[in-house]
Amino acid sequence: MTSPLSDAKGISVSSVVPEATPRERKENVLGALPTAGGNLADAQSHAQAPSQADLVEPVQRVNEVLRQYGVSFEINQESSRVITRIVDQESGEVLRQIPPEEVLAISERLEEFQGRLIDLEA
Repeated sequence: MTSPLSDAKGISVSSVVPEATPRERKENVLGALPTAGGNLADAQSHAQAPSQADLVEPVQRVNEVLRQYGVSFEINQESSRVITRIVDQESGEVLRQIPPEEVLAISERLEEFQGRLIDLEA
C-alpha cells in the first residue's frame, strides 16, 4: 500500500533518517514533496481565491450529486459567498442554512457601511 508520504520521490517515511526526531522526519518528507506548479509563480497563482465564474460549474456538479440527499449549494450573487442548505425531501422546507439568513443580512449591512465607519476628515 502506498501513500503520498511514501510516494514522494521514492522516499519512504522510515528511510528518511532513522535516528531523526519525528519533527525532523516530517520536515524531510515535506521538503521532498513536489510542488503544485513547479515554481513560485505558479504556486502564487494557485493561491488566489477563485472568481465567482470559476465556481459556477463545480457547484452545479456537486448539486447534481447531492440533490438526492437534500443538500444544495448556491453562490450568493451580491457577496459571492457559497450558501449551503439542508432541505427536507418531502416538504421542501429548509432545515438548515449555512450561513444563516441573519448573518447574510448583517454582512450586507456591514458592506453598506464600509468606508463610513472611519471619518478621514477628523
